[in-house]
Amino acid sequence: MTTRKYEHTAGRLKSRPEFLRVREGERRKGRYFMLEVLDRNAPENTPRAGFTVTKKQGNAVERNRMRRRLKEAVRLTAQFAMQPGHDYVIVGHREILAAPFDELTNALVTRIASRPNSKVRTSGKSDGKKP
Repeated sequence: MTTRKYEHTAGRLKSRPEFLRVREGERRKGRYFMLEVLDRNAPENTPRAGFTVTKKQGNAVERNRMRRRLKEAVRLTAQFAMQPGHDYVIVGHREILAAPFDELTNALVTRIASRPNSKVRTSGKSDGKKP
């Protein structure tokens, strides 16, 4: 058995602090998932991806199936659209289970390749001023 190291292989986000750090970046919402993206300002590093599905999306079997479908879509096509030095967290929605795989991969590649809006994400806290 030979092991191949692909040039465009995306790394993985595994720890909670890594996932929380990506939440500070931008969000790109879609029908099947929400994509959170953070530029680490390290273009020499490979992109990293993390996958999560909340409990309200279904039981453990369904959530694992959603995660497996997302991981496979990233492995086959989407990792080539990922920018070096960026972290991506893909938050799955229940619609992933019924989506055709080709449509899911196309949506993922499109969402990853899309450019962010010029809006800067704020922390959500008000500045204390009343309108």
